[in-house]
Amino acid sequence: MDEINWGIVGCGDVTELKSGPAFNKIAGSKLISVMRRNGAKAEDYARRHHVPNWTDNADELINDPGVNAIYIATPPASHAEFVLKAAQAKKPVYVEKPMALTSVECETMIAACKENNIPLFVAYYRRCLPNFLTVKEIIESGEIGEIRFVTINLFYSNDLCRQDENDDLPWRVKSEISGGGYFVDLASHQLDWLDFVFGPIKFAEGLARNQGGFYLAEDIVTANFEFESEVVGNGIWCFTTEKSLWRDRIEIFGSKGKVTLATFERVPFLLEKSGETMEINVPYPENIQRPLIQTVVDELAGSGKCPSTGESGARTTRIMETILSGYYQ
Repeated sequence: MDEINWGIVGCGDVTELKSGPAFNKIAGSKLISVMRRNGAKAEDYARRHHVPNWTDNADELINDPGVNAIYIATPPASHAEFVLKAAQAKKPVYVEKPMALTSVECETMIAACKENNIPLFVAYYRRCLPNFLTVKEIIESGEIGEIRFVTINLFYSNDLCRQDENDDLPWRVKSEISGGGYFVDLASHQLDWLDFVFGPIKFAEGLARNQGGFYLAEDIVTANFEFESEVVGNGIWCFTTEKSLWRDRIEIFGSKGKVTLATFERVPFLLEKSGETMEINVPYPENIQRPLIQTVVDELAGSGKCPSTGESGARTTRIMETILSGYYQ
């Protein structure tokens, strides 16, 4: 593809800064149309972001002959529906994370794209962020030795669960829309990045409960897992702690040292070895999806490869599904 003309299905909050502006900052890429069910909000987005076209009809955008690539940024419940429509229209598709509600939906999406000979990419953008790539390089260089194990701690208070403008719960804790609770929304980034660093997880088990009673989805999850590379790991995700106890930490232990990093807080990561601790600060790009979107554009232009595919995105959904299997039966 010489010129990639993007259309966004679902121009909500995630597209305001994280992703939307990036499409016009990459050579050979343009954002030419946006869609939102609320037409007034779609028109407002188009005006503010200088997008020439807008609509409140997803089918109209997907089948627009001027649009030749689709970005799906709706909640997960509609990902499969819109990916299948994009595949039928034979247009490459970039879909938000988590990829779908279930692994079955993921496989259906992958099959449809393969059948129509179009690529499918998933917005797990930490695979391309400079600070996460720096950590990956440190691990692969052997600087902290052979990797022994990984631990994940993610603790938030119920302040994360603020009601929206209609006095309703956020869609992220409505499992029929999101696939679960905040574990699915946030841990998906962590598990996907670890898949990128250590390879696929070959074994996982978990325990999920709802302790706070603020909504029906799980609000605490514990898990043990093992990668095909034989690195082992565990994690605990709790979304009802006291606010002063918030924690966002991944610790990667090697035979010669350790790396500690945050997934969501923009803080330096720590490299510990030989009894010394080094603080390493790698700046974030203004639009944090831009590095990943660049790889999507490169692949569509025939000059590169995107590291976040339907297959890798499906693996992450499958592992989360396994961890939560005792809760959602």
